[in-house]
Amino acid sequence: MEIEIATIGGYEEVGRQMTAVRAGDDVVIFDMGLNLSKVLIHDNVETERMHSLDLIDMGAIPDDRVMSDLEGDVQAIVPTHGHLDHIGAISKLAHRYDAPIVATPFTIELVKQQIEGEQKFGVENDLIKMDAGEMMSIGDSGKVDLEFVNVTHSIIDAINPVLHTPEGAIVYGLDKRMDHTPVIGDPIDMERFREIGREGEGVLCYIEDCTNANKKGRTPSENVAREHLRDVLYSLEDYDGGIVATTFSSHIARVKSLVEFADDIGRQPVLLGRSMEKYSGTAERLDFIDFPTDLGMFGHRKSVDRTFKRIMNEGKGDYLPVVTGHQGEPRAMLTRMARGETPYELDEGDKVVFSARVIPEPTNEGQRYQAEKLLGMQGARIYDDIHVSGHMNQEGHYEMLDALQPQHVIPAHQDMKGFSGYVDLASNEGYKMGRDLHVTRNGNLIQLVD
Repeated sequence: MEIEIATIGGYEEVGRQMTAVRAGDDVVIFDMGLNLSKVLIHDNVETERMHSLDLIDMGAIPDDRVMSDLEGDVQAIVPTHGHLDHIGAISKLAHRYDAPIVATPFTIELVKQQIEGEQKFGVENDLIKMDAGEMMSIGDSGKVDLEFVNVTHSIIDAINPVLHTPEGAIVYGLDKRMDHTPVIGDPIDMERFREIGREGEGVLCYIEDCTNANKKGRTPSENVAREHLRDVLYSLEDYDGGIVATTFSSHIARVKSLVEFADDIGRQPVLLGRSMEKYSGTAERLDFIDFPTDLGMFGHRKSVDRTFKRIMNEGKGDYLPVVTGHQGEPRAMLTRMARGETPYELDEGDKVVFSARVIPEPTNEGQRYQAEKLLGMQGARIYDDIHVSGHMNQEGHYEMLDALQPQHVIPAHQDMKGFSGYVDLASNEGYKMGRDLHVTRNGNLIQLVD
């Protein structure tokens, strides 16, 4: 059976992930993501109103025109998790393919919301829910199966999909960290990865997330960030002024910790911002988390401002607002607060807790720098970097190669500079550039089996 891989997006940057695998006549697409930095650069452009070809030209979504070079029919579109760099282009591209979207329940719900919020392209693909640990047949040959393996990431219900073919398994390894003690959900299923490495023809190809491939050691568990956050907030228990926290809206485990620790120090938590309400509300509705019944979630600007007025009237010392804006996004809540555009007034000595790192990309770094400067000009004290990454460092990559023993490796989710650490690590494990270690670019085809 011929096996061919199209590296469509996410092989020259972090963002707009999209990869297609052809096994015989059957094609499976993994991820259809957005490049958030390109959207942020064009902050005044209404991308939801633009044609897909214009979005491709501006680098916001994957250029999927290489799909015309793949001889086969797309049988499934499989997003690995609910981050926008993996699902953000589904509402703009999925209509081109007569195939269902297959994902875990939380991811499917987020995809559904993306599609409903943007009707321009008329996406009507079927939505199929599949849990980690399950498998489904792909195509009519009866020789290709899709499996979901549970992984841990900075969003709940994440998986690594595995395409089982007669020539061996294709493991799509975006995005994960090796967390054996997660705050929410099950640990990464390393036992299953080791089994896949030993089964049948073994692993033909492993496509790997290289976000942290240049960092030594291993990525800590989410429990490490939870304890760091606990230490910071408990240290502020006697402070009677304003405390504001921000984190990734999609990081439900981190939001859970913020809500719990706010209560521990005698403050009422409240979640503010559209994406904060969307992700936490969806997680609660699908029973992934059980928030306190009196937890307020407000996304609409008028509702947010009414909440800020109530906090100012009743006393900032009684509340802990958890807001959007950890990257300094221009329209997010924290940035509006920093610019003095909300009823919430920051005073000298008020605390702002960033339970997130700056995403290492120039647009984000510039916006975050500006936001912190504006907060500082109002007298706020910054508590920074209370976070652990959702991606594996070098030792996690070594463990995955050891578990899977893949015949071929394709680094992804980085630019050429970002691939360097992974290339060195894989080379030390016996892989060779141009033979079985394939450093590629967007829009390329890699023939693994003729």
